[in-house]
Amino acid sequence: MQINNSRYASDEFPAYTPEVAVKTQSIFDRLRGVLPDIEWPVHAPYVAAINELKSELNAVILAHNYQTPEIFHGVADITGDSLALAQQAARTDADVIVLCGVHFMAETAKLLSPEKTVLIPDSQAGCSLASSITPDDVRLLRQRYPGVPVVTYVNTSAGVKAESDICCTSANAVEVVESLGVARVIFLPDEFLGRYVAGQTKVEVILWKGHCEVHERFTAEDVRHYKQQFHDIEVLAHPECPPDVLAEVDFVGSTAGMIKHLNDSSSRRVVMITECSMSDNVAVEFPKIEFIRPCNLCPHMKRITLPKILRSLQTMEHKIEIDPSIAEKARRAVERMVAIGRRD
Repeated sequence: MQINNSRYASDEFPAYTPEVAVKTQSIFDRLRGVLPDIEWPVHAPYVAAINELKSELNAVILAHNYQTPEIFHGVADITGDSLALAQQAARTDADVIVLCGVHFMAETAKLLSPEKTVLIPDSQAGCSLASSITPDDVRLLRQRYPGVPVVTYVNTSAGVKAESDICCTSANAVEVVESLGVARVIFLPDEFLGRYVAGQTKVEVILWKGHCEVHERFTAEDVRHYKQQFHDIEVLAHPECPPDVLAEVDFVGSTAGMIKHLNDSSSRRVVMITECSMSDNVAVEFPKIEFIRPCNLCPHMKRITLPKILRSLQTMEHKIEIDPSIAEKARRAVERMVAIGRRD
């Protein structure tokens, strides 16, 4: 698709006009109680401009659960976990995908939609976990443990995926490990997720010391504090948290798993031991639940803002490109994982 960038490029600050207020009123109504009213006149002009421009460009906006509410509920067409975002975007007829998340997520979207233009609004939106391992590291591990298959978390670069046998998510990691029918596996790169998996299977799990800088900051003492302060609270945690944290909580699961659990739960007060914005976003869908927010923010996710999303659509920046030889191998590792889910 050919884009006339000059037609859309503008450095003007969009204004909060009566027309913008009308166009965005339904979105604002959903966000009452999550966003302070005083913030909406700042966000609304960008929300209106982005939604108009994405329609003109046949673009689809993906937002991870850790994005701020004005992005997640204001402009996103598809929301959720990183792999699910990429899979759903691949099924659309959009010409352009804007990934509101971090770089490895945009790469995964490009792997599954190689014919589409994939943009990330800030090219510096990285990930401490993805940065903890390189393709060279994987090759060295293969030399050290010859013949042992490599299971790689999707929270990794395309280059690392390309050196792996199969990928996994936090939701299907145990299933993927056991599907290989082997006595031991190399599990990369999240040490805490790997330890959680090891506790759920008889397969020996060889670990790598990679961590998410958000989840590793939580402590068992934090959990005990919440339970002491709020006796009726239910504590949910992501398996990227340290083992002593997981031992104290009521439910362990992926971001999608937490949401499903809340749908099935009768809890009226919840704390989610994960990135802070997820509680804000989920609170919109569960207005009867009181969310106590342990506000650990991901600095990389927060690099994505409404002005950057608008600018990305205006200029078609920043495009995700993956070397075809790497993309082919990385895509194969992802597809092997997806194939497991299709088995009867």
